[in-house]
Parts: sequence; structure tokens; C-alpha cells
Amino acid sequence: MTIEQPLRFKGVPGSPYTRKMLAYLRYRHIRYELLLGTRDESLGLPSPKVGLIPVFYLPNDAGEIEAVVDSTPLIRRFESEFDGRSTIPTDPAIGFLNYLIEDYADEWLTKAMFHYRWHFDADIKMAGTILPRWAGINDPEAELQKRSAYVSERQISRLYVVGSNDTTAPIIEASYLRFLEIMDSLIEKQLFVLGRRPSSADFGIYAQLTQLAKFDPTPAAICMERAPRVHAWTDIVDDLSGHPGEEESWIDHDEARQSLKPLLSEIGRVYAPALLANASAMQKGEKTMTATIDGQHWEQPVFPYQAKCLQWINEGYRRQDAAVQSQIDSLLADTGCESLILK
Repeated sequence: MTIEQPLRFKGVPGSPYTRKMLAYLRYRHIRYELLLGTRDESLGLPSPKVGLIPVFYLPNDAGEIEAVVDSTPLIRRFESEFDGRSTIPTDPAIGFLNYLIEDYADEWLTKAMFHYRWHFDADIKMAGTILPRWAGINDPEAELQKRSAYVSERQISRLYVVGSNDTTAPIIEASYLRFLEIMDSLIEKQLFVLGRRPSSADFGIYAQLTQLAKFDPTPAAICMERAPRVHAWTDIVDDLSGHPGEEESWIDHDEARQSLKPLLSEIGRVYAPALLANASAMQKGEKTMTATIDGQHWEQPVFPYQAKCLQWINEGYRRQDAAVQSQIDSLLADTGCESLILK
């Protein structure tokens, strides 16, 4: 079913995935209407099956409007629906790396975002104060203050879901510091993760940085001290509607081996063991997953969605022919990411 523009969707500035989709739509020149602080039912719109944002209101195969969430498959849907300025590399091996890096941003970097936001007092105060106002800017002050307390208490109580606790905090924070150093070096060389034009991986990374580097006080101060280039890059990616996006601007395999090795090695160092341990625990019917990540003990509740992430990575690999799989194997070699391919 054809999607008509402008796309209608609901989101808030404090949601990295809302920011991911906004920046993506701007770059793609896809017109949109962002519904801020509205209720689905007030607009006669359906509610999503899962309470996540952003929520896009799109036609299904029968032409009925349904509420759709999850940024990564949404981007793939829009890539097939709208022509020009694609964010998915045409080279299938580079495209696989794009998917893997985007998944790392969506599922691992968000641990840092959630951890810093609800672990430190200054960040709790900032988020507790502003997030309710983003969602209800016209609401009475007394109501907003009540909602601030509720939001803070609820989110702090859910830190365990993403794996943020006293045991894992040093792992998350050390990984964030390494990531900043890696991104600083990478964008100094080539502006974007996969070359001189933005990919969906860039928008995934950017999304988490809108919070880590730009909003939450503690990680933002760290970014300014250690990697101000990354802080500035986040502003640039916010609106790439004027970027030319030439097709030849993607990196080739030799460039990828050289420029992406540090980032892929970081993914292999922290995200790969987390995904594998989570999938193993799921298969055993366990409620808690444990792993050794970066040489330290990691423990958190099993996360069913991330078991699907590992499955989708492998499905993306298996869709390729033998020659492309060999190219992917070569690009992942000696990074730790090769462990994600379940052969």
C-alpha cells in the first residue's frame, strides 16, 4: 500500500529514536507532521501494540491506518517506498556493516544513554524536569511537577531492564569513553561512518548522542571535555537536508577495513558478548543472563527483543550469496564481531 506524504508520527525530543527518525526524514526529503504532546485517541488514531515512541501512522496491506513502531524496520520500509538519497549502501557487504552498526547504536549505546540519565543526580533532575514538559508543554505547572516525580521514579526503577546497575556501571561508562574516542577519530577522517554521505548507522549513532552529548549533563560534559568534535557532529547531523548525498561517496572494502576496525572492535568487545549471552539464556529458559564483558562480570534480566536482534543479524548474513558472505567475514575478521555469525 502506497504511503502518502506528509507522514504523520508522534514523538518527543527526549526520545533518541524520535530524533533518529526526524533527522532521517529531513535528509531523505520526506515530508512529515510530528504530533507533539497529543493523545492518539484525540486524533482518531490507533494505538500501538507496544508502548514505544516514535509511533508512525501508516497504511497496512488492507489500506487501514495502523500504529507502527521500531525505527530500523521503519527506515527499511521508507527506503523501499521513497526514491533518492538512500541511507542504505548499495554494496551488500557494506550494507551489512551499516545494519550491524545501527543495531549497536540502537541497542548498546542506548544503555549508556539510559544509564547516565537515571544514575546521576544532576541528570535525574534535568530529565525529570524537562521530559514531562516536552510531552505536555501546555499542562498546568502543578500537574507537570507531579509527572516529573512519577517519570523519575518509574525510569530509575527500570534501570535494571537495560542492564544498568552497580556491577555493570563501570563497563557502560568505559565503553562510552572509548566510543567517543573512536567516533572522534572516525569523523575527522571521513565525516560519516561509511564515507562522505550519511547512512542509517549515522542516524542511529546521532540519535543516542542527541541525549548523551547534548542533553544529559554528565555524559555531555564528558563529551565536551574528551571529544568536542563529536558534540559538533551531532549538531551537523540534525539537519542534513542540504547534503548532496552522491552515490560514489560510500567507502569501499579496503577503506572499511582500515577506518571501521576500531568501531567494529568495540562492538565485538561489548555488544557481541551481550547478544550471545542473552540468546543463550533465552534458549535455556533462564530469566537472567550473565556474561563476561570487557573482562568484567555482567548481569541483567534476559531481553527478548535483543534475542531477535541477533537473529536478524544472522538472517541478514544468510540472505547474501557465498561471495558476499566471504566479504563480510573478511570485514569482521579479528574484531570480535565474527562471533555474532552463527554458522
